[in-house]
Amino acid sequence: MSTRRASIKEMRGEVALFRRRALAGFGLILLGLSALICRYVYLQVMHHDEFAARSEQNRIKPRAIPPARGLIYDRNGVLLADNVPAFRLEVTPEQVKDMDGMLARLGNVVPISDDDIETFKKQAKAGRRFDGIPLKLKLTEDEIGRFAVNRWRFPGVDVVPYLTRRYPQGARMAHVVGYVSRIDADDLNRLDEARYKGTTHVGRIGIERYYEDLLHGMPGYELVEVNADGRTQAVLDTTPPTPGKNIYLSIDVRLQKVAEEAFAGRSGAAIAIDPRNGQVLTFVSVPDYDPNLFVNGISHADYTALMTAPDKPLYNRALRGVYPPGSTVKPFIALGGLELGLRRPSDTVLSTGEFCIPGQSRCYRDDVRGGNGVVNMVRAIEKSTNTYFYRLALDMGIDRFSGWMSKFGFGSKTGIDLVGEVEGILPSREWKATRSKAGWYPGETVIAGIGQGYWSVTPLQLAHATATFAGKGIPYTPHLLLDTQDGVDSPRVAQSFPPGESIIKKQADWDAVDQGMIAVINGTGTGKGLGKGFPYVIAGKSGTAERFSRTTNAYNENKNLAYLATRHRALFIAYTPAEDPRIAVAVVLEAGAWGAKDSGPIARKILDEWVVEQGGPRPTDPGPIDAVTTEPVPDAEHEPAPGSSSPSDAPGGAPADVPADAESTGDTP
Repeated sequence: MSTRRASIKEMRGEVALFRRRALAGFGLILLGLSALICRYVYLQVMHHDEFAARSEQNRIKPRAIPPARGLIYDRNGVLLADNVPAFRLEVTPEQVKDMDGMLARLGNVVPISDDDIETFKKQAKAGRRFDGIPLKLKLTEDEIGRFAVNRWRFPGVDVVPYLTRRYPQGARMAHVVGYVSRIDADDLNRLDEARYKGTTHVGRIGIERYYEDLLHGMPGYELVEVNADGRTQAVLDTTPPTPGKNIYLSIDVRLQKVAEEAFAGRSGAAIAIDPRNGQVLTFVSVPDYDPNLFVNGISHADYTALMTAPDKPLYNRALRGVYPPGSTVKPFIALGGLELGLRRPSDTVLSTGEFCIPGQSRCYRDDVRGGNGVVNMVRAIEKSTNTYFYRLALDMGIDRFSGWMSKFGFGSKTGIDLVGEVEGILPSREWKATRSKAGWYPGETVIAGIGQGYWSVTPLQLAHATATFAGKGIPYTPHLLLDTQDGVDSPRVAQSFPPGESIIKKQADWDAVDQGMIAVINGTGTGKGLGKGFPYVIAGKSGTAERFSRTTNAYNENKNLAYLATRHRALFIAYTPAEDPRIAVAVVLEAGAWGAKDSGPIARKILDEWVVEQGGPRPTDPGPIDAVTTEPVPDAEHEPAPGSSSPSDAPGGAPADVPADAESTGDTP
C-alpha cells in the first residue's frame, strides 16, 4: 500500500503575491482615475468656453436674412420695380451625402431643369457647402405641396420663402430699369460675401446694376435652434436687415408710353431731357423685351429667341446705337462759326446746287438741285443748305471743328447713370491717325460739315447736345436718378447734379441759331407744319442720312418712297418753348424716308404729351404727315457726293454709315 504525500500551501508566499497584484491593480485604477480627472479639468476648466460654444453651435446656428431690395419708381411715384413673395427650393450641400442621387430622386418630385442644376453645382463648388444654395426658384403651389409630402426623404433640402423681383411695366422700361438675375459663381468672386450673405439676385443691367449699392441694403441675422437633422425648431434671436433705398427716376412713364407707341413698331430710339437740369424724361429704345423673363432664370428657348431676333430687342439703341447725325448737327456747327469769330449772322453764301473745293474738280451737291440762292445763317439752317455748312466746316478746319463739337459731348460718353454707353465717333485728325496712315483730307472736313463721313453719334449724345444748346450752352450730365428714399414712410431726398461751365459766350450767337431752328418748323423749312396746334413755339432740325452701296448708286435707281423708307436714317431734334426751353427731344429712326417726315411726328407726340403732363390741354393734331415736310427732292444730305464710299461698321456694336473716305474726295492731305 502506497502512501501519498499531502502538499502543504506556502501561505506567506501567496499573501505576498496577492499584495503585489492588489497594489498593481490599485495603481492602474489610480492612474486611470488621474487621467480621467486631468481630462475633466482640460474639458471643463481649461477649455470650458470653447467646447460649450461648440456644443451650442450644434444646436444653435446663425442664419442670414437677406435685405429687401429697394423699389424703383418713376418721377410721379409709378412703380417700376417691385418685390413680391415667392418660395424657392434650397439645398445645404454639407448635409447631403449623395448629391447626384438626391438630385435625381428630387427631380421626380419637383421638376428641375438642367440649367437649375448647373447653376447650383457651380455655386456649390465655389465654397458654399455649409450655406443654403437655391436650386429652383419661384415654386408653384403644386410643387410646394408635393415636396412637403416627401420632405422626410431629402435631408438638407428645404422650401424657403424669399422676395423676388417683378417689373410691373414689363417691356416698356426694360432698357432703363434693366433687371436682376441669379447670382452665379463669377458673382461670388467679386461680391462682398458678408454683404450678400443669403442674397440670391444681383442687378445685371440698367438702373438695377448702376445703383446696385443703393438698392441692395445690408443683410440681417437670426439665431435658430435646430434638431439633429438640421431642421429649424425655434428662432432665438433676430437682427433685422437694412432694406435697400427706394429710387425715384426722372423718367415719366406716361411720356415713355406715348413715345414708344409713336414708333409703331419701327426700330429706333427717342430721348427727352430737361435742359434746365439734365433730367432724362424719356428714354426709349424700340424694340424692347420683357425683363421678367430674366429674374428667376430665362429658359433656353426664350433666350435663343431674343438673341436670334432680326430686330435685336436686347440691343439698347438709345445708349449704344451709333448713327450718322446728318443735318441735325448743322445748328451746332453754325454756333461754332459765330463763337469762333468765323461768321456773323448776316454773312451770306451763294447756293448754286453744288460746292467745289478751290483747286479741286470734284464738287459736292447742295440740299436741292439748283441751290437756294443767297442764304445767311438763319436761312441756311431753315433750308438745311449744305453749301453754307460745307464752306463753314472748311473755314473752321478739322482741328477747330472737332474741338468745338466736342464741347457738346460728341465723341465721348455723356456720363449718364447707365452701364454700357459708347462714345461714337467725332471726326478728327487724331481719330483717323489711330486707324489709318493716310493724312486728313479737306474733302473729309467738307463732308463732316453736313453730319456724314466718319461721324457716328448715339441718340443719347444727340439729345444731350440738343439739351445743352437749349439750355443756353450750360451742360448738365444727363441723369435718371431723381430722388432716394430710406423707406415708404421716409421723405424723398433730392439728388443734385451740378452744371458745367457755359460753352456760349454771347447771347446774340444763341439767338441767331435759335431763330434758324424756329424757322425750320414755323417758317418754310424741312419741318414746316410740325408746330401747328401747339401752344408754344417749337424749334428743331431734321436730319436724313442715306445708306448706299460702294458698287452702285442705288439711290438713283430707286427713288420711290417705299424704298427710301427702308434706306435712310431719319433723325429729328427739337426743343420748346423756343424762348425759354424746358424740354429737348432727339428721335432716331433706323429706317425712314426723311427726318422731318418720319421722326418729326414722333418728337411732336412726345411734346404733346409733355404739355398734358405740365397741366395744359392736349394740343391739336398738326395734320397729315405729307403736309409736314418740305423736302421735295433728294439732296447731298441724302445722296452722297461723287465718289463716296460704302457703309461700314463703326465701333460700338451698331451699324453706322461712313459715306466718304479719303480716296473718294480726290484731295491731297
